[in-house]
Amino acid sequence: MSQSLSSFADLLRSAERSAVHLEMRDAYGVENEIEGFAAWKKGHRLDPADRESWWRPWLDLVQEVTGKGVTMRRARIVSEPVSDYIRFEHSGTFTNVAAGEDIRWLPRRQASDLALPGNDFWLFDGRVVQFNIFDGDGRWVQTDQTEDAATARLCASAFEAVWERAVPHEKYTV
Repeated sequence: MSQSLSSFADLLRSAERSAVHLEMRDAYGVENEIEGFAAWKKGHRLDPADRESWWRPWLDLVQEVTGKGVTMRRARIVSEPVSDYIRFEHSGTFTNVAAGEDIRWLPRRQASDLALPGNDFWLFDGRVVQFNIFDGDGRWVQTDQTEDAATARLCASAFEAVWERAVPHEKYTV
């Protein structure tokens, strides 16, 4: 089970200035990636020159939102050496960048002194937080949303601290 793209799309489209996303897991077991991850493990790689083969509804949404001037940034905190899942994620991140999202990677050992929320989150315009709750196997369980100002400040501060230290996607190698 996962949150529907349409309900999340509405939330993302409501952003006026910014949407930031912090990911802190070394593996995810979300349904819409299982097939792609399995193919990647068997050697399949996305071809940057064959845009039609990898462009998908999520990337349309990213392009739509960034096209109206919303800044989208994603930071990923990862253990090193990285997991196979992170290698898979890294190999396809060029698609997010092509759609307009800015992405950075932070080795987990460089995050030890940062105050971080307990769950991955999206933060919209610095005021609406959506936490993504996963089970121990990385399967999505639910989302929790809040407009609590203190929680939004915590998430904004955590994201900016990670972002400042993180390595831009084009410079991070796995």
